[in-house]
Amino acid sequence: MKRVFSGVQPTGNIHLGNYLGALKQFVELQKDHECIYCIVDEHAITVPQDPKELQQHILDVAALYMAVGVDPKKSIIFVQSSVSGHAELGWVLCCNSYTGELFRMTQFKAKSGGKESVGTGLLTYPVLMAADILLYDTDVVPVGNDQKQHIELCRDIAIRVNHKYKDTFVVPDGRFMKSGARIMALDDPTQKMSKSAINVHSRISLLDEDNKIKKSIMRATTDSDGEIRFDPENKPGVSNLLNIYSAFSGESVEDIAARFAGKGYGDLKKEVVAATQDALRPIKDNYAQIRESDELKAVLRDGADRANAIAEKTMKRVREKFGLGI
Repeated sequence: MKRVFSGVQPTGNIHLGNYLGALKQFVELQKDHECIYCIVDEHAITVPQDPKELQQHILDVAALYMAVGVDPKKSIIFVQSSVSGHAELGWVLCCNSYTGELFRMTQFKAKSGGKESVGTGLLTYPVLMAADILLYDTDVVPVGNDQKQHIELCRDIAIRVNHKYKDTFVVPDGRFMKSGARIMALDDPTQKMSKSAINVHSRISLLDEDNKIKKSIMRATTDSDGEIRFDPENKPGVSNLLNIYSAFSGESVEDIAARFAGKGYGDLKKEVVAATQDALRPIKDNYAQIRESDELKAVLRDGADRANAIAEKTMKRVREKFGLGI
């Protein structure tokens, strides 16, 4: 079976964009792939974190992995910092990447905000991401479309190292959402849904109560022409609602739009509310049981042991190729 690796940062509640863009793929892929899923806490500290809150968020995300259907018997679930190979390989790859390609990263430009000086971790974030992936001889990386550039960099670094030191890394492929299926902010559908947005009604988090879900969707930005059709460029708000409904109902956006022909935006929003509430209810129920169980930390410890066994084989090969250690 092909090997899959991906990870989610433990910062705030996971929202619909994270779930539909990544976690839903995680569950699908474990049926016929060898899957390794990480809580990437080392990535989280590229910006300041409260240590106690970070510890809780790590457990929150691990519980959500399991609540949405990631099975620790089929997949490895672990915390990034529990496997030292991530940081070690990250340094090796930093020595084989270039500042020019890192400064060109779109997310770095956005997050640095044009400041003259920012934390080094923000710049080297994509290199650590490459290390996460290459450490496990990964074949497939399921991520959101906004991560395409990072996957391309990972591939470039792997090919570069393989050119110098033959057969060091498996060159991975990205597995991205279908075009047009990206989940956008409810208040500004030209921007992606974000954990950090100030307006809490810009997003639906997986643990939101039904009333919050209803309020956020009913407030969602649409437009003034009143026609329900899928047109992301000219009708981003309506198209975003159609995408969410499609993801939960299994219907195509075109079929949904045809069914709502002649109806108002309020009718569509009510259906999106019901579909979202119904889809998230079992996830919330599962989460409540898992989060307080003794099983959770045991799963993470077992996952770290299993992940480390794979990582150490890679690092042994890397050290030999680079002449590190004795």
